[in-house]
Amino acid sequence: MLKLDSHQHFWRFDPVRDAWIGDDMRVIQRDFLPEDLQLELDKQSINGCIAVQSDQSEADNAFLIELASMHPFIKGVVGWVDLQAENIEETLQFYSQYKIMRGYRHVLQGESNRALMLEPAFKRGIGFLKQFGYTYDLLIFRDQLFYASELCSTFPEQSFVLDHIAKPDIRNQAINDWIPGIKALAKNANVYCKVSGMVTEANWTSWKNEDFYPYLDVIFESFGIERLMFGSDWPVCNVAGGYSAATEIVEGYLSQFSEEQRALFWGGNAARFYGID
Repeated sequence: MLKLDSHQHFWRFDPVRDAWIGDDMRVIQRDFLPEDLQLELDKQSINGCIAVQSDQSEADNAFLIELASMHPFIKGVVGWVDLQAENIEETLQFYSQYKIMRGYRHVLQGESNRALMLEPAFKRGIGFLKQFGYTYDLLIFRDQLFYASELCSTFPEQSFVLDHIAKPDIRNQAINDWIPGIKALAKNANVYCKVSGMVTEANWTSWKNEDFYPYLDVIFESFGIERLMFGSDWPVCNVAGGYSAATEIVEGYLSQFSEEQRALFWGGNAARFYGID
């Protein structure tokens, strides 16, 4: 069975650039490179990964492309480009020479304009992705789910994937303000979802596997197992338990599914979404 981690990051830590990694996250205030991840993948018998941008710069794209050229287990890169730039088509054309580049994302969760994704310039940029075969990762908070649904319905032929199940407030077991937006987004057949980034939304020191099951029930019911994929969010997950903890949550939940269905979740869906052989 092919197993892929659809969402992880690499960086050489820079305290200014990476200011989002505060002192409460000091455990990840250091470099994280492919040699570090290889140890985790081997422990979990995971064959490869998708490296996702952690800095909104084309320098980060170059960094990830270089790492992938040296480490074949990196099966794809999700980078960043300025989708609102006038020359976005030329930029995407430039990156099309790098087959490892599979898609892009923008840190929409951090934008003061919560509906930035619906601005004409942003949508213009999204409109160019499909001609180059690129996917788009949606990094949003739960208050942006309905905007995301509108965006995805506007581009029904474009492949989108929701990162981190839109970061519900698992820490306080709040769920009702998140469910309607998830259901609305999932109605778009062109949208997948990464079951990732959950441990950092829970109480970092005292969460239990069962804390996540109500959220997983909603995600699996809404998207169906054919549009879900595993992501570790390593090394960010290290602030709340680590790589093995992130995998154990979903391993326990998936016991109710068939072997064929589990194979889709652990690798088949991500391979199809990102175009990995």
